[in-house]
Amino acid sequence: MSFTSTLYLCPVLDLLLANIPPDLKPEIRLGLQEALVNAAKHGNNLDPSKSIVVKFSVTKEGYSWVISDEGKGFTHNCGCDDCQTNDLPPEESEHGRGLCLLHEIFDQVQWDRQGTQLKLSKQVKKGKQRQPLLS
Repeated sequence: MSFTSTLYLCPVLDLLLANIPPDLKPEIRLGLQEALVNAAKHGNNLDPSKSIVVKFSVTKEGYSWVISDEGKGFTHNCGCDDCQTNDLPPEESEHGRGLCLLHEIFDQVQWDRQGTQLKLSKQVKKGKQRQPLLS
């Protein structure tokens, strides 16, 4: 799927979440929205001539999304793998929570070397009942 840089993401998110189980939809929606907003706003600077491309796949192990933008990229050494709630910026802060949020929601968060492509994965744990982050 490809679309121009925009913050109007409801239709895109609805399509990306169509095959996701209802109990996982709220948290995955939040994570994907954060990733797509970052791609549009920080990657493409909301330039409508630039596109965002999302590839989505489903396997028996889980779900994955690859999100690419046409920006200059960024250095992704945020150290969010071990983010603690008390390390996050205050709630009223406009920036700084998104990357930690992605690491909290998804099982795998990987950027390419250029910092313009993000892979997010969510594993399906068969037989284990897991509490969603959001309900």
